[in-house]
Amino acid sequence: MAKIRPFKAVRPAPDKVALVTCRTYDEYSSAELAAWLSFNPYSFLHVIHPAYAHAQKITLDKRFKGVAHKYQDFKDEEILINEEQPVFYLYEIQSKGQLFTGIIAGASIADYQNGLLKKHEDTLQYRVELFKDYLHQTHFNTEPVLITYPDSIEINTFISLQKKHEPIYSFATPNKEKHTLWKLDTQTEIDWLIEHFEKIPNLYIADGHHRSASAELLYEQEKHLGNPNLKYFMSFLMAESNVKIYEYNRLIRDLNGWSKEEFITKLANHFIILTKDQELWKPQNKFEFGMYLDGSFFALFYKHENLNESSILDSLDAQILYDKVLQPLLGIEDLRNDERIDYIPGKQSIAVIKELIDEGEFEVGFMLYPSDIKEIKALADNNLIMPPKSTYIEPKFRSGLVVYEL
Repeated sequence: MAKIRPFKAVRPAPDKVALVTCRTYDEYSSAELAAWLSFNPYSFLHVIHPAYAHAQKITLDKRFKGVAHKYQDFKDEEILINEEQPVFYLYEIQSKGQLFTGIIAGASIADYQNGLLKKHEDTLQYRVELFKDYLHQTHFNTEPVLITYPDSIEINTFISLQKKHEPIYSFATPNKEKHTLWKLDTQTEIDWLIEHFEKIPNLYIADGHHRSASAELLYEQEKHLGNPNLKYFMSFLMAESNVKIYEYNRLIRDLNGWSKEEFITKLANHFIILTKDQELWKPQNKFEFGMYLDGSFFALFYKHENLNESSILDSLDAQILYDKVLQPLLGIEDLRNDERIDYIPGKQSIAVIKELIDEGEFEVGFMLYPSDIKEIKALADNNLIMPPKSTYIEPKFRSGLVVYEL
C-alpha cells in the first residue's frame, strides 16, 4: 500500500513563474549559465548555483550555505511564496509533440525502506552523501524523484476532470515547452488521491535514485529530531505508460590496442555483422546494436540462441554490450568512472555520434535499443540493478517550480 501525502510547498509568484523556473543547472553550458545569471535576476539558477563566477574557489559548505541564503532572499523578496496549506499538484508538460502529466506529492521514506517503492539503478555513495549534505544545509529540494505507478482508469479519469479547472500556472519556456500546474487542495481531492494510491501495491523509481537515497540517509541521520517532513521526499508520480524511455549510447576513445580488422573479427564471435556504410543505422529491436567505426556504420545482431531467457539482467542489451564487448575487448571495467567512455542520450541524433568520432575525439560508438518499462520493473522486482547509464528518462522537471521544504 503506497503512502503519499500533500505538503506545504513554496512556489514562484504567478507573475514571475516563467522567469523563475529553469532547467537543472548542470544542463546549461558555461556560456548559457553566464547569460541567464547576467540578464535574468529572477532565475532560480541564482539560488541553486550562487556565486557562479567564484564557484571553484569556495568550499562546498560555503556554497550550500550560499544556496540557503539566496533561497531566503527569494522568499523575502516574494519572488517565491508559501502555500498556506498542504496540497497536491497536477503538472503537465508539453514537449515536442509529447504530453506528460503527473501528480506532485510527498513519497514515503518508509515505503522506500520496506521495498514498496522499488529501484532499478545503483547509486554512488559519495553522490548520496553529497546531496544529503546539500539537503541538510539548504533545508529544501526542488528536484522531485520521478516515480511510476501502474496505469489506472480511475486515476486517469480523476486527472482529466482536474484539467478542466483553471490552472494556477500556464507558461512557455525558451526550449519551446509548455508547462501547466493545477493545485489540488480540497479535502475531497486530497482524500481521494491518498485512498487510491493506498490501493497500489508497489511504485517504481524511474529517475532520481540518488535523490531518494539521500533523503533516506538524511532521515536516518536526523529522525531523532522528530521532523515530520523528513519522513517524505518530493516526487512526481506518473502512469508507467506516460514516461518516455530513451537509451544511452556509448562512445569509446580507443580500441584498446586492437586494429579495426581484429576488433571486428572478435565481435563476430558473438554478433552477426552487417556493413551499413554511410546509412545512419540504429537498432530497431532488442538484441540489435549499432556501431560506428572508421567512417562506416555497422549493424550488430546478437547471437542469443543460447541465452538463458530467465536471466533478466543477462538479457538486458546494456549488460550484453558490457559483458561481450566493453569489458572483455575494450578493457572498460568501471562504466561510471572510466574516462575512456562517454554517453549520449538516445534522444539526440546518431549524427552527433558520427561527428564526434569523425573529429577524432572517440574511435568507436555503439547505439542501443531502449529498454521498456517491463524490463525496468522486472529488474526492480527481482532486486537487480541495471548497468550505469542504461536509461535516459523523460520528462525532466523545472527547478524552482515547486519546492519541498525540510
